[in-house]
Amino acid sequence: MGLNRQEKAAVVEEVGALVAASQSIVVAEYRGLDVDAITRLRKQARSQGVQLRVLKNTLARRAVGGTPFSGLSDKLVGPLVYGFSNDPVSAAKVLSSFAKDNDKLVVKAGGTPNFVMDEKGVKRLALLPSRDELLATLMATMQAPIGQFVRTLNEVPSRLVRTLAAVRDAKEAVPA
Repeated sequence: MGLNRQEKAAVVEEVGALVAASQSIVVAEYRGLDVDAITRLRKQARSQGVQLRVLKNTLARRAVGGTPFSGLSDKLVGPLVYGFSNDPVSAAKVLSSFAKDNDKLVVKAGGTPNFVMDEKGVKRLALLPSRDELLATLMATMQAPIGQFVRTLNEVPSRLVRTLAAVRDAKEAVPA
């Protein structure tokens, strides 16, 4: 049963809001995937903050039209699953890693605002660290000098205590 005109307009509006809030979109062909595999993919995507949608391509074209993702319009052919992500890398990571394990999911294209990627570009994007990984690396780098400074300051009294303990042990070892 098809959608009527108002339902289609509502879907386009909803997907348009998703597109506006996204930093990346990845599309993959899911032909031949069973329900169990799609459920695992959706669960993995949810845990990474990626929203997956299966849409009619004409409605998806209308939703991305006039947005920075409008270059994807000519890539939207076939039965596709759309991955929307606020992190530029997450959608590519989720769909690429799932495609490695399951050969029936084929990544077709992807895009970031005003940039369209083919399958190889999406795979290269998936190799980049995510925003959370980059923030963790930055924080570790920022904390390293402070930690080293504290360890250096702590070493002076520790060395004094070890020296005094060695002198005490040496005096106790000498018979009186």
